[in-house]
Amino acid sequence: MFGMIPFVKAAGRGLGAMIKGKKGKDTLKKEVEDLGLDTTGIEIEVDDDGGVSLIGEAATQEMKEKIILAVGNVEGVGGVNDKSTARSGRTSQFHTVKSGDTLGEISKTYYGTWRLYPEIFEANKPMLSHPDKIYPGQVLRIPDVKTATS
Repeated sequence: MFGMIPFVKAAGRGLGAMIKGKKGKDTLKKEVEDLGLDTTGIEIEVDDDGGVSLIGEAATQEMKEKIILAVGNVEGVGGVNDKSTARSGRTSQFHTVKSGDTLGEISKTYYGTWRLYPEIFEANKPMLSHPDKIYPGQVLRIPDVKTATS
């Protein structure tokens, strides 16, 4: 997955800082570290206009995608320019939560059954703390059903 991944700029975790330049980079780096995500090999860049890019090579596709979501689901970030690669793993789909969505409904859309909603919840930890705590505009990872059920 290369290119711009859109996020809702007005939605997301409010960190009380402008996401621009070095201060924005430090803010996003701290957010990722606080979530316990492994950024080995990955750089988060933020330009003076608030553009966010991910550069480098992550250990896994899953970790790369979680870092993208961690920085993208921050209020003030309208997208993440993914210029990174991963050493291993399958690419997930991304889903932008709409008003009224539940993990069960999202699971039914992607997997044909609501019963795999725990797979979506697990795929989005530690950004999600509870399956019922999702919000409109949030972007979630939807892992490949083969990965989710194996």
